[in-house]
This record gives sequence, C-alpha cells and structure tokens, in this order.
Amino acid sequence: MRTRLLVVLLLLSAAAVAGFAWPLLGSTAASRTQELLISRTAELDRFAVLAQQADDTGDTNQLANEIRAYTDLYGEPVLVVDARKRQVVATGGLRAEDVLPLIDGALRNQPGPSPLQLRPWSSDALVLARPVGAGTRVAGAVVMRASVTAAASDVAHDWLLIVVGAFAAALLFVLLALVVSRWVLRPLAQLERGVLSLAAGEQRTHVPASAGPRELRALGSSFNKMSDAVAEAADQQRRLVADASHQMRNPMAALRLRVDSLAGQVKPDGLRTYNGCVAEVERMESLLDGLLALATAENVDPQTSEDTCDAATVLVERYDAWHAAADHASVDLELSTVEHFIVATPDAELGQVLDVLLDNAVKYAGAGSRIGLSCTDGTITVSDNGPGLPPEDLTKATQRFWRSSQASTGGTGLGLAIAERLVTAREGKMSLEATKPHGLTVRVTLPVESP
Repeated sequence: MRTRLLVVLLLLSAAAVAGFAWPLLGSTAASRTQELLISRTAELDRFAVLAQQADDTGDTNQLANEIRAYTDLYGEPVLVVDARKRQVVATGGLRAEDVLPLIDGALRNQPGPSPLQLRPWSSDALVLARPVGAGTRVAGAVVMRASVTAAASDVAHDWLLIVVGAFAAALLFVLLALVVSRWVLRPLAQLERGVLSLAAGEQRTHVPASAGPRELRALGSSFNKMSDAVAEAADQQRRLVADASHQMRNPMAALRLRVDSLAGQVKPDGLRTYNGCVAEVERMESLLDGLLALATAENVDPQTSEDTCDAATVLVERYDAWHAAADHASVDLELSTVEHFIVATPDAELGQVLDVLLDNAVKYAGAGSRIGLSCTDGTITVSDNGPGLPPEDLTKATQRFWRSSQASTGGTGLGLAIAERLVTAREGKMSLEATKPHGLTVRVTLPVESP
C-alpha cells in the first residue's frame, strides 16, 4: 500500500512540476526570440530609412558607413539592393544570389516567413528582409543575417535555471510525499502489527493512538478497546474454567471416597457396573486436573517470571522418574545426547512438559518400542518408533480434547494442549513430526539464556 500511495503522489507531483515547467520553458524561448526579432527589426527599419534617403539624394556614403559600423560591431552581414536587385551596399560576404526569395518578397512588399522559436541548440542564422520605401514606391530591399548564438545561449541559461528549479520542486514534492505517506500509513502499519500480535495470542496488545489522521487515531483507540475486551473475556473464561475445576474437586473427592467405600459391599453381579463407575470417576478426576492445569498454563506470563533452569538436568531427572513406568509398559527408554544449556523456563514447567510427552510416548508407543531422549542445540527431543500419527492428525494433536482414533487407552485429550501452551507462553515452540519409518518425534525449543 505504501508503494501504491507513493506512486500516486509522485505521479501527481511530476504532473504538477511538468505542467508548471513546460509552459515556462516555452514562454522563455518565445520571449527571447521576440526580443531578438524586435532588436533586429529596429535595425532593419533604420537601414531602410537610410537607404530611402540615399535613393532620394543619390549619396550612399552614410548608408554604407552605418552598415559597415554595424557589421564590425555585431558581426552580422547586411545587404542593400535597389529595385532591380542590384547591389548597393554589402558586408560580411552576403550576396543577393543567396537570398533571392527574400528579396523578391520584400520588393513586392510582402512579409517574410515567421522565424522558428529559438532553442538552446539553435544554430542557423536568422535572415530578415525589409522593403525600402512604402506602398507602391518600393525602391529596394534590406536583408540582414542575424546570429542567434547569443540568444540561444540566453535561452539555454534560462532553461537551465527552470530545470534546476523543477528538480528542486520535484525533490521537495518527493520529500513531502514520503512525509505524507509515512504520516498516513504508519498508524496502519502499527495496527497491522497489533492485529498480528493479538492473533498470535499476545494479551492486551495496544497500538499508539496519537499519530496519523483523525480517522486512523479513532481506529487505533477502537482497536485498543477491542484488545482489552478480548483479553478480559479470555481472562474470565480461564477464571471460570479454573474456578469450576477447582470447586468440583471437593465434591469429586467426596464422590470418590463414597465409591471406594462401596468396594467391599458390591455383589458379584454388580462388579462390572461398579468398576465402570470407578473408571468414570477416575476419568472425571483426570479431566478436572487437566482443565486446572490448562487454565494455569494459559495464565503464565513470561514477563512476570525470571526463573530459569538447566534443560539437561531436568531431562535427566524426568528420565529417571519415568524408567519404572517404561519398564512396566515394556518400553525401552534411552537417553542419548545431552548438552547443558539454560532456558528461560522454570524447572517445574519444563518438567511438566516432559511428563506430558513421556506419558504419551509410554502410553501409545506400544510394547517393545523404543523412546529416545536428547537435549542439544537448545532443543529437547522426545521420539519413539511406535505407530505414530497420520499426517492429517499431526496438526490436530495439540487441540484441546482431541484424541486420535488410533488411541486405545483412555485420556482427556488435554496433555499436549497443556504442554504446547506452556512452551509458547515462554516464547518457545513445540513441533510434532513423523519419525521414519514410523513413530512420532516431538521437539521443544525454548529461548536459551546467555551463560
């Protein structure tokens, strides 16, 4: 948009400069041409009067002296002929044979052709003719070959000034266009960054509302109010989920106690129903725990916490903690490359993320599979050679309550969503990709702190 606006403004500026400079160039050339014509016409008229006097008196001395003095001073040849085209006075090598058409026209008392307007590159001499006498008593003609060198030089000088002025005006217009486009589009660019930040999940994103046109300032203020409203609605939603899950834990615990107390009193024919009831209670407990953990993860603010941890140390701790569960599931848990680096994440949060990834891997990789752990180049990797996920499911795995159709064990579908939210809240990235020839690889990349 900035480019299109600049193109429009620059085209308008160029049209304005050209519309001003072009007529000025023409008028300057026309004015200097007219000035040359007037001055040479006055000289021709004077010589015509002197030629008339010489014709009346028969004395051509004064005429010849005046013409020679003029030629010596200006270097412009002059020719005077009588009515029979015979040379009376000639200077500068100008001959009647060279200008016969002009002489014929002057003897017939006809105006000569209009001279072309001068240009800086004009070099052809200007040839003018005047009749001697008036009306039907034409006694001869005066012809002058005027040099245009000085006049063309003046035109070039004036045109240079005009062109320099036009370029200066164009440069001023360019600067003005840049300032105007920046003034108009800067609020839009800030608004675009604000929208992108809001879409990326940054809460209470604000844009400056004190620059640009009034309409854009009003739009910026409206965006800030909308951002606050969205953040407030999200906060209320998270508080509702957290409060609801927290408040339901007490009645759920009481229900669990009552159900457990019935264990010895259930008759054999009711055991199936009782076990199903216990499984559903456990599932509800797990779901409430997941909702509470998700609400806590969504309330993480990286700006309010400066806790860091050694990623390698946390990974080794979780590796030791999950060994028993892996052995019980007949899964081989392996720890490969481990490099120490400090990440801008509390150890409890990183441990929670790793617990989710290891829990999923142990649960879904299957007996006899292998789970590999590594920590290098600022990235923690958890990979397995189990069945993995279809390509179309990889982008859905971090959605809330989503469970793969291949999953055969219970689950809430909140584990990966919680892990992903904890990672992104710390300005990190969690990616899922297929392991070749089969399996799933999860990479967690977090901002690394300088040692």
